[in-house]
Parts: sequence; C-alpha cells; structure tokens
Amino acid sequence: MSAPATMQSEAMRRSGANEPLRLADRWRAARPPAAGLHLDSAACSRQSFAVLDATAKHALHEAEVGGYVAAEAAQPALDAGRAAAATLTGIPDAEVVFTTGSLHALDLLLGSWPTGARKVACLPGEYGPNLALMAAHGFTVRTLPTLEDGRLALDDAAYELNEDPPDLVHLTPVASHRGVVQPLPMVAKLCGELGLPLVVDAAQALGQVDCAVGADVMYSSSRKWMAGPRGVGFLAVRPDLMGRLRPRLAAPAWAGSATVAQQLEFGEANIAARVGFSVALGEYLGYGPESVRARLAELGGISRTVLADVPGWSVVEEVEEPSAITTLVPVGGADPQAVRAWLLAERQIVTTYAGPQRAPLELDAPVLRISPHVDSTAEDLGIFAEALAAATAAG
Repeated sequence: MSAPATMQSEAMRRSGANEPLRLADRWRAARPPAAGLHLDSAACSRQSFAVLDATAKHALHEAEVGGYVAAEAAQPALDAGRAAAATLTGIPDAEVVFTTGSLHALDLLLGSWPTGARKVACLPGEYGPNLALMAAHGFTVRTLPTLEDGRLALDDAAYELNEDPPDLVHLTPVASHRGVVQPLPMVAKLCGELGLPLVVDAAQALGQVDCAVGADVMYSSSRKWMAGPRGVGFLAVRPDLMGRLRPRLAAPAWAGSATVAQQLEFGEANIAARVGFSVALGEYLGYGPESVRARLAELGGISRTVLADVPGWSVVEEVEEPSAITTLVPVGGADPQAVRAWLLAERQIVTTYAGPQRAPLELDAPVLRISPHVDSTAEDLGIFAEALAAATAAG
C-alpha cells in the first residue's frame, strides 16, 4: 500500500467511519449535494434545506403581504435567532443586533464607541480589514506579545495590559490566515480581572471553538461555520456597554424613543437572510455544539495527518490543534493562488487562497487553506491530498 493510501486508511479509522448515523451523515443529508469537494467552510459553508426554505418562504411572504407586514410576522423567528446568538456567545443578557456581517458589526461598534482615548490592543495576526476599520475610526493599535506559532503569550500579555491598559482588547480567537486557536477563556478571565472591555471577533471561531466565555462584545458572521446565508451577521453587546455607545446615526428626537440596539440596527435590511440565519443558529444548537466542535477538531487532525507528506507544502498547525482549519505554506515554489485555481478548474475542489493582506502585520507570503465541515470524510481529505500533489506538479 502506498504512503498516501496508508495515511488515508489510518485517517478513516480515526474518523469513526462505522459509527451509525454519524453527525456527518445527518449534516450531509440535510443539505443539497455538493457540486465537487467543498473544503472552504471557513469562507462560506453550504446551507441546509431548512435554511434555504425559511429564507425563500419569507421572500414569498413579502411578495404576498408586503415587506413590512412580513417583517413583523418574522419577529418571533428573529427573536429566537437573537437568543441563540446570545447563548453561543456566553452573554445571556446580551443585546443582539443583526448586521450584514462581521466587518459591518465592527464598524457599528467602533463608530459608536464612547468618546475619549482610543487605544486598542490586539494580536499581530489581526485581520487586515479589521485593522483598516480601527484606523478609520481613530483607534491606535498596539500589538500583544505572541509565541512562535502566533498564539498569545498570556503571561507577557497580562503584564503589558496591567502596566499600560488599553481602552479595549480586541481578540480574534481563530484568524483568517491560520487555524491556531487562541486562549479565549483565559483572555476573558484576564480582561475581567483587569477591568478591560473585551471585544471578540468570532467570525472564524463561532461554531468550531467554544466562544461562550462572557466577553463584553462578540460579533460574527452567518456564512461560515454556522452555515447560514451570506450577507448577515450579528453584534452582541453587554447591556451596560450598549448603554454607553453613541450611534453615528442616532435617532432624532422627533423619531420617538429607540434603544441603542434599535438605533444600531436602523435601516433597510434583508429580513429573509436574517430569518435563514436564525434557523441556521437553531439547527447548530440542535446538532449539539460540543458534538460539532469535536467533529471539526477531529477533521482538522485528519487533514493535517494526511497532508503532512505532500511534496512542496508545509502544514502550519499542529495535528492536535482544536480547529478544522489547515494552512499550507508552499516550500517548493508553488503559487497558492494558481494551485487554488487549478484545484477548482480541474478537480472541482473549493479551497481558500489567503494573501498577506489578510494579516498584514504577520503574514508575509500567501498560503493555501482548507476548512472542511462535519460532512467531510477522511476519504475526501485523501482525495484532496492526491489532487494537491497533482496541482503542485502541474504548476
């Protein structure tokens, strides 16, 4: 048996292929068949029949009774979505605002931040567009100390935050360019002890990492691990902090009373997408967050085992990293962007090309990323390993 086949066989054994009615089977049966091999859930997962149906039915209801009447009828579903988001963030009393996505959520938050000094501490691997928003809103960025793998050096960070406290700490528990999981619970505990507001970008973390740590603010997207529609997300804020925010588009006096959360959510909205997102959040809770997270971590380990010996590439994450994301760095001159294009065109395999702009303070060369969801199999990952070797040789 060849080395790739041996690794694939071992990976299949580890995946528990004989378990009856596995989570993978249920997840796969709940959505349309994939047109090819989808290994891009950290960018955009595949929606379920239930999510697609709920989104379409709301759009149909708008056509039948009008958008505003349909929106009023959808309030129970939207309230359930907000409650699910609050549960997953570990902020049970959070005021939850629907947004168009993670970047919009951060824009709303920073644009409404209380007046005064604006110093933010974050990791060197912070998402590039987040850094651009921070600068646009007048925040001065200070990077926190990290270990060689980009993980926060907790003791050093604790000393720095205590000696020179920022106005807020912004943490992205799982970055856009690598699958290393940051010590979110310990950061939340530290910030609580120091009295520092903790803002968490959970776009990549929510769904594959336990985010219920009780941060002050958490925001995320629908389309990634939650497998909801594109173009929707949420911003969850503790009530005491929400009360101190000052929305840029504050409601005028003649508009009547409106809460800060209502003012942040003011404006035109795709209610159908919000309904679909709410259904996706409910589905995720129904599958069991612990089971989903365990399966994703298992797939990450299988991916990194299978890909360890593919010529021309180096795997960034350790096998045991509790994340489904695997990042591949070219070591033989391959172009990740060209390889991604070849995989899609020749084998119908969807992956992610990540350029330095994703983390401009840390990433200095492009990488290739895969992110299977729970319906992926060890066989799928073996197929990808063989395709990656072929794509590399073709280049």
